[in-house]
Amino acid sequence: MKKVVIIGCGNVGLEYLKKLCLTDMTLDISLIDIDEEKLEGEILDLEHSLVYRNCNINIKLGNYSDCDNADIVVITAGVPQSTNDRMADLKKANEIIVDITNNLRETSFKGITLVACNPVDVITELIAHYTDYSYNKVIGTGCMLDTARLKSLISKKIKVKASDINVYVLGEHGNSQFVAWSNANIGLENLSQYLSLDEKLELEDETKHMGGFIVKHKGYTSDGVAMCLLELTLCILNDLKKVYPVSNYNTTYDVYLSTPCIIGKNGIEKVINIKLTTEEKEKLEESSEVISEALDRILPKELY
Repeated sequence: MKKVVIIGCGNVGLEYLKKLCLTDMTLDISLIDIDEEKLEGEILDLEHSLVYRNCNINIKLGNYSDCDNADIVVITAGVPQSTNDRMADLKKANEIIVDITNNLRETSFKGITLVACNPVDVITELIAHYTDYSYNKVIGTGCMLDTARLKSLISKKIKVKASDINVYVLGEHGNSQFVAWSNANIGLENLSQYLSLDEKLELEDETKHMGGFIVKHKGYTSDGVAMCLLELTLCILNDLKKVYPVSNYNTTYDVYLSTPCIIGKNGIEKVINIKLTTEEKEKLEESSEVISEALDRILPKELY
């Protein structure tokens, strides 16, 4: 039986849990959260709903010892996004991550770590540093969510199924992210045949601010990022070798940022080196600098 541990069961963690329970997998799921009383209620409520699914999923209130033999640990604990700047609450988020990783280091966990805490690129690198886990086994959702948002927007505009649109948002999951339009296509036809420059700029800006828009209207984001976590989980547990723009360690810039990667049972199995224009390379470098500067505020480079 495959085993998943979810650390942090707020809006994102619970939504991911619910999506996980709607799969046909046989799973053992352990939940870790500071509000155990509320979590007990959530577990019971979900267990009752699963009676009609006739599924083989075991859910329990867990602790860090459950990570010992887990296949995947998913970390969604963090500070709720309250502004358009994901870096604003970095100090508080780091305090939470320090506590989590201190506990993880006491376990014999050898699996894959998935991270969905903002600012996700910085937090993912901090987790890799604090735990000393292999970079290929510590993966942030990164711009996977932004890519889904962009595909959805383009799909509505040009009336083509979102899954048939090949485009990636790269760099930081934040204000310095950018779209690799030079590689964007439908089939083998570049998206420039469907979108004008002004339309592309408008869609890129809308994508960048989509998280803040959802938070303003809904109060938080959860479904999109939870689906990203589910997709990554399925890729790992079923060794699907699918390509997603996740936050991964970039050897050129020495930081975690999003580029397309093949995801399988070993985590990141290959980083795909896509050809970028000079302008896109400059944007990727600018994005790496934003992440690096934020990281330096928590972890000066002489310490790692």
